[in-house]
Amino acid sequence: MGKIDKDKIVQSVPQRGFFGQPKGLFTLFFTEFWERFSYYGMRALLLYYMYDQLFNGGLGIDKDIATSIMAIYGALVYMTGVIGGWIADRLLGTQQTIFYGGILIMTGHIVLALPIGVTGLFLSMFFIILGTGLLKPNVSSVVGDMYSEKDIRRDSGFSIFYMGINMGALIAPFVVGTVGQEYNYHLGFSLAAIGMFLGLIVFVVTRKKYLGLAGTYVANPLNDDEKKVVFKRFGIGAVIIAVLLAITIPTNILTITTFTYLVSFLGVVIPTAYFIVMYKSPRTNEVERSRILAYIPLFIASMVFWAIQEQGSIILALYAKERTELSFMGLDIYASWFQSLNPLFIILLAPVFAAMWVKLGNRQPSTPKKFSLGVILGGISFMVLIFPAMINGTETLVSPLWLVLSFFLVVLGELCLSPVGLSATTKLAPAAFSAQTMSLWFMSNAAGQAVNAQIVKLYDPSTEIIYFGVIGSVAVLAGIILFAFSKKIQVYMRGVL
Repeated sequence: MGKIDKDKIVQSVPQRGFFGQPKGLFTLFFTEFWERFSYYGMRALLLYYMYDQLFNGGLGIDKDIATSIMAIYGALVYMTGVIGGWIADRLLGTQQTIFYGGILIMTGHIVLALPIGVTGLFLSMFFIILGTGLLKPNVSSVVGDMYSEKDIRRDSGFSIFYMGINMGALIAPFVVGTVGQEYNYHLGFSLAAIGMFLGLIVFVVTRKKYLGLAGTYVANPLNDDEKKVVFKRFGIGAVIIAVLLAITIPTNILTITTFTYLVSFLGVVIPTAYFIVMYKSPRTNEVERSRILAYIPLFIASMVFWAIQEQGSIILALYAKERTELSFMGLDIYASWFQSLNPLFIILLAPVFAAMWVKLGNRQPSTPKKFSLGVILGGISFMVLIFPAMINGTETLVSPLWLVLSFFLVVLGELCLSPVGLSATTKLAPAAFSAQTMSLWFMSNAAGQAVNAQIVKLYDPSTEIIYFGVIGSVAVLAGIILFAFSKKIQVYMRGVL
C-alpha cells in the first residue's frame, strides 16, 4: 500500500482511549485474551490427557509419542500462519480472516470437549491448527496497521497487546487446568470452547467502531484469472493429499514418527522458501530487500529462543508432574498450574519493559541487541535446571522454586524478543507481503517446535544434566554471535530501529 493509504488507515482509527493507545487496541487486546485463554487452557491439559490411563479418562498414548505430538501440534499451529497470512493478503483482508479463524478454533475445542477418543483428538487438532493459523498472525498485523511508521508508541502498544495475550494464558491453567485435572478432562476442554466464543463476541461487536479501516484492505489481491488458477491448484492439491493419506495410513508408511520427521523438515523448508519468494518478488523494492536480509538472522535467533520457551508445555510440564514436589508452604499444587508462571511474569514485567523502552527513547538497545539478550536469557533458563540434578541427583523430587526460576528467566528473554519482534516485523515487512511476513514471524516459533519434535525424545531424568546443559549452551552461544553482528544487521535494516 502507498503512504497515503496507510495515513488514511491510521486516521480512521480513534487514536486515544486505551492506556494512551488507539482504541482499536481494546478490541484486539480482548480478542486475543479470550483466544489465548482457550488455547493455553487446552494446552495445560493436553499432554496429561494424552498419556494418562484410559481408566483415568485419558487416551493411554505412550509418553514419548505424546511429547512429540505436543511439539508437532505447536509447530503446525504456527506453521499454518503462512496460510492465514496469504488468505489475508490476497483474498479476504485481515479482519475477515480473523473472524473465520475464531469460528474454526471454537469448533475444534467443542470437538475436544466430546468424549470420542483419539478420533476427536486429531479432528480437534485439525480445526484448531487451521483456525489459529488464520487468526493469530492477522490480529498482530492489525495492531501494526493502527500506528504510523514514526509513532513512538508502537513498541509500547505491542507490549500492552502482548500483556493481554498473557492475561488470558495466565487465567486459563487455573480454570481449565484445575477443572480438567480435578473433575474431567472434557469438562475442562469445554471451558476453552466458551473462551473462544467470548473472544468472537468482543471482536464482532467492537471492530467497526474501534478498528476503522485497519485490516479491511487486501494488500495484494488476486485478479479473477489468478483466482481460477489458485482454486484449481488447491483442488488438485487436496485430491493428491487425500489419495496419499488413503494409501500411506493403512500401509503404515505414514505413522506418527514419520509424520514428525516430515513436519520437522517442513519447519525449515517453508520459511526458507518464503524468504526467497519475497526477496525475488518484483513487488519488493531495493530497501525492502535489504530489510529482508536483516530479518533472516533475527528469524534464526527467534527460532532458537522458541525451541526453548515452547518446551515449557512439554518437557517442563513433565518435569512439573514427575520431578517436582507438588506442594509449597502447605499448599497442594496441580502440575498444570506451572503453565501460568510464564504469563504471570509477563503481566508483571511487560508494563516495566514497555515503560523502559519509552523512557530510553532513542537510547534503547537496537532490535538485534534486544534479540541477542533474549536468546541468551532463554539459554540460561535451561542451564539453571542442571543444578538441582547436580545437587540432589535425579531420584528425588525438587523444590518448585527451580521451575519458578526457570520460567522467570525465560520470560525476561521473551520480553526482550517477542513483542519487539512483532513490532520489527511490521516495520521490516515488504508492503506487498505485510500479513504474510507476520505469518513468517510466527513460523520462527513453528520451526523451533518442529525441531523440538526430535529433541524432546531425548529427554529423560537420567540424562537431565546433558539435556538442559547442551540446549542451554547452544542458545547462549547463538545470542553472543548475534550480538557481535548486531551493528552490521542494523545497517541492512535501512533506518528501522
